[in-house]
Amino acid sequence: MHAWCSGEETAFAVLYARWRLRLYRYLAHQAPREADELFQDVWLRISAARSQFMGSARFSTWMFRIAHHRLIDHFRTHARHLLVEYDDESLEQIPAAPELDPLTCVQRQQAAAALLAAVQALPAPQREAFLLAEEGELSLDEIAQAMGVPRETAKSRLRYAQAKLRSALAVWR
Repeated sequence: MHAWCSGEETAFAVLYARWRLRLYRYLAHQAPREADELFQDVWLRISAARSQFMGSARFSTWMFRIAHHRLIDHFRTHARHLLVEYDDESLEQIPAAPELDPLTCVQRQQAAAALLAAVQALPAPQREAFLLAEEGELSLDEIAQAMGVPRETAKSRLRYAQAKLRSALAVWR
């Protein structure tokens, strides 16, 4: 990020390659239908704000903070009901090893559907903390910074999310 800020344009390609999938998955879990638009907008905002990057936090924390604020803006503008559950078509794209028998493939699809439904059923703050930890691979301090909450609040949200997911997915163990 520092190289990009100092005018090295090729450094952007490295940042983008390293973080694009994590950022996209984070946004897709929060607003599936608008993920493409939000993804592009977040990268535009990162580009526009690069001169403000101080380096006091890791790039990932700074990036997810921008994404968090973009999601807040999106949900303020659009009703929360625009979030949709994942449909069966998205489950068909879950890769399975070719040597697996059909029963195993069906069980995997059912487990994936249960996981997606359990994540979507989490309250928004807990879901966001969980996704920042899992998709963004952020630490508790970074999650707190990205969400603009105290560390203990982020810790509680993550702990409650994990407990609810464990409970919802207990039948799949």
